Amino acid sequence: MILTTIKRIIKSGWKSFWRNNGLAVATIFIIVMIISLINGLFIFQAATDFLVSNLQEKADVSIYFNENISEAEILEVKKEINAVEGVNSIEYISREMASEKFVEKYKESQILMEALEIVEDDPFLASLNVKMAEASDYAVLNGFLEEKFSEKIYKINYFENKEVIESIFSISSDVKRFTFVFSLFLAVLGILVAFNTIRLTIYTLKEEIEIQRLVGASNWFIRGPFVVQGIIAGIFATMISLLIFIVSFYFLNPQLKNLFLGFDFFGYFVNNFLFILLIGLVCGISIGVISSLIAMRKYLKI
Repeated sequence: MILTTIKRIIKSGWKSFWRNNGLAVATIFIIVMIISLINGLFIFQAATDFLVSNLQEKADVSIYFNENISEAEILEVKKEINAVEGVNSIEYISREMASEKFVEKYKESQILMEALEIVEDDPFLASLNVKMAEASDYAVLNGFLEEKFSEKIYKINYFENKEVIESIFSISSDVKRFTFVFSLFLAVLGILVAFNTIRLTIYTLKEEIEIQRLVGASNWFIRGPFVVQGIIAGIFATMISLLIFIVSFYFLNPQLKNLFLGFDFFGYFVNNFLFILLIGLVCGISIGVISSLIAMRKYLKI
């Protein structure tokens, strides 16, 4: 008996969904907007995290050591710097590595290569390249080095890079703030769109629900088809939203990569496809079902 009722509800919901195709299209369109906002927010958050991380990777200081300082002594200094709060990473660059990097970077410049051959002594110094978590940490590190290792250090390029470092962290902070505000805006927009979905359901289906009520249909039998329609609308909306993202990222990926310093939108979407699909299905079906239930229960008092 119960299975028969469920089958009838599903069949009735399926038929009503296709019979009220105008409402179905409008509902799907609205849910597509909401799912796209949610998925877009998820992907945008990953892109901005990548952008901020990429920007901060460009902020660093180099500590150059005197020629008479051995590699063992430099590595001891490296160990002590590691203990300083806020250190993200330290890279040791020997004189040979510095020379190789210079040649690789300027190999197309014939003048520089000829000048390098003329110089008898190796002009490069061993160094430590340090990246810190915050802009203020670089000043702390600079003070620590000058106080403890000034006799070993030839130069610290902190003051040369200070403005660049502060600018990078300022931009990173602005990006994070913008992401938060934009996320809040999308959340509010999503709520407003969902509310309009409910209103659309109320005014369009009110008469149909009242007729079912008059002929003696039970509350469950009236609600059931609308729940089914909500599920169908949510599934269709999820598929359409995913299709939009796939096509958009496939064709716009090169331009977006340039804008976000190399973040691969299409690759990220493909790698997280199942999770994004799950988000879409949960959100789409939930919105479709909940909007139908609220419309009937709260406003029509069924």
